[in-house]
Amino acid sequence: MAFFSEITRSKPLLLIGAGQMGGALLKGWLRAGLSAEAVIVVDPRGREEIRNSLGVDQLRVFESLAAMGAINPPRIVVFAVKPQFMADVFDLAGHIPLQETLLLSIAAGTRIRVFEKQFGKDTAIIRAMPNTPAAVGKGISAVIGNKAASDQDIGLAEGLFSCVGEVVRVTSEDALDAVTALSGSGPAYFFYMVEALAGAGLKAGLEPEAAMKLARETFTGSAALLEASGEEAAALRQKVTSPGGTTEAALSILMADGGLKALMEKAILKAAARSKELSS
Repeated sequence: MAFFSEITRSKPLLLIGAGQMGGALLKGWLRAGLSAEAVIVVDPRGREEIRNSLGVDQLRVFESLAAMGAINPPRIVVFAVKPQFMADVFDLAGHIPLQETLLLSIAAGTRIRVFEKQFGKDTAIIRAMPNTPAAVGKGISAVIGNKAASDQDIGLAEGLFSCVGEVVRVTSEDALDAVTALSGSGPAYFFYMVEALAGAGLKAGLEPEAAMKLARETFTGSAALLEASGEEAAALRQKVTSPGGTTEAALSILMADGGLKALMEKAILKAAARSKELSS
């Protein structure tokens, strides 16, 4: 990955928070070829647990910004902490120099203006919303930068997220609320639909293990087919639906007024509204 040349031991990537999302991203970056020696991790769990969880011994890991001591100005700082803990890491500028540093946040609900108030409007800042399938290299991330973020900065961010899946660029921060509701929270909807399908299988007479296996493999197989075929989801649905058959009978319920489409719209709009509330 050519863009990794921008991240070195003397111009490192500083990752603040290596939990589920931050850890998944770091695993993807290391797997794609980022040198572990070019990474500094700050996480309260400490060196041994982080190194063991990632399987990498060369990482520089500190339990806090204060414990980190003096370091070279990082090329990029990735904020991967929950929004409620963001205030705890905003004293970053008091610990390290930030010349020519890109600030990249994956914290849902924390607007760019909050970072600009803390670090200045001349600081390059990018917000991103990845999702948990990044852990297996199948994520989807959306990014947007402030006016100070150069094309090179945005290219670096897009390159990093491309290591763990696909990337889209949005044109407004408001769009990130919709992204959060759709793809950020979307894996939970998918998992719940697997639960629901398996539960319906139980009602129809299947044993629990068989119902769950059938539901899980149906969803993962269908997702693989959607990706491999290049066809629209509607077209694939129509291919499965024979007139007067079992699929059509089920879809008459799911596609009725107040059915799955209406419920999904209601759910996404509710999640997007909550994202706006959290960022206000």
